[in-house]
Amino acid sequence: MDFVLSSQEREFARDMRAFFTTEIPAGIRDRTARGEQPTRDDIVTCQQIMNEHGLAVPHWPVRCGGQDWTPIQRHLWAEEMALAHVPPPIVFNTSMVGPVIAHFGSPELHRRFLPPTASAEIWWAQGFSEPDAGSDLASLRTTAVRDGAAYVVNGQKTWTTLAQHADWIFCLARTDPTVRKQRGISFLLIDLRSPGVTIRPIRLLDGGCEVNEVFFDDVRVPADHLVGEENRGWTYAKFLLGNERTANAGIGIIKSRVGRIKRLAGARLDDPLFRARLTTLEVETTALEMSVLRVLDRESTLAPGIPDPMSSMLKLRGTELQQRATELLIDVVGPMGLACRANGAAAFAPMPEGAADALPTYFNWRKASIYAGSNEVQREIISKAILGL
Repeated sequence: MDFVLSSQEREFARDMRAFFTTEIPAGIRDRTARGEQPTRDDIVTCQQIMNEHGLAVPHWPVRCGGQDWTPIQRHLWAEEMALAHVPPPIVFNTSMVGPVIAHFGSPELHRRFLPPTASAEIWWAQGFSEPDAGSDLASLRTTAVRDGAAYVVNGQKTWTTLAQHADWIFCLARTDPTVRKQRGISFLLIDLRSPGVTIRPIRLLDGGCEVNEVFFDDVRVPADHLVGEENRGWTYAKFLLGNERTANAGIGIIKSRVGRIKRLAGARLDDPLFRARLTTLEVETTALEMSVLRVLDRESTLAPGIPDPMSSMLKLRGTELQQRATELLIDVVGPMGLACRANGAAAFAPMPEGAADALPTYFNWRKASIYAGSNEVQREIISKAILGL
């Protein structure tokens, strides 16, 4: 991408590279490069170091602790982080609930939640999907009934990523069942230590418990934990998902995975068919990166809270390329990428560096075309909002 970057932008990228490779503990980066999952402490440590240097939430408004960076600088920040094998800041904090609170929350919510959200003193979970409301999120059934100075919340959320680590959850709940379903939803902030909250893990194909079910049984939520206006939660959710879909292009993640494939491929690089598949992936990743930069450059022209429909294209294409990268890595490591499970713990046979997570990640990233709105839903958005069909 150097051919489209100015000298100042290339210098900025070098500065980011120097920061990530010198300020973030080498042990954390080495474990991540080997394919080991970062621990909760690893993620929090990295985010707190970045936050101390003003680099945890550069895309937030400056008044809320963000940086006055260009879209290209924000992109380079994320890319250099991924290429340095640094666990990124908690996405639920920095790219989801933080921007929603910053744009739509009251001054009191700003004061109370934004600083600990940026510093990872609070770990957030996302309470959107339900057993009967995933891609059709507006069909959600979790209710929040006003009772004096509180809302009483009842219902269930599912596929709640890393809720086992979380302190709080930002939750969509139905506050008015009498209106069209999108219009009766509100956006609430709920303490997961509240009486009536139950979290149950869901075992996944990769053997882990990354996602959970969360149950709410007469959970009382202070009314001042409502973000923005009552029954406007769908607008805030669209804003959040627009941010999520842009981030889900995952350019740095794909490039990092391609680098690992090249390191491990060896003689496979002499296979014309394999080389063609790898080259195609790299070319299409570069094309996607160009589109990401164009969308980010459009941000300043959009009113706050209005998601760019182009973000659906980035999410759709990015997740497809991420999945193809995992497939290529599996082809490279072959049987050496298999892991056995003993007494619930992962026990890996000796294998090449960076191959340990190949098969678990292959299974785990099947979900990429589902979360943040399934790719089928993204095609519907693209057909209507971009193509006018």
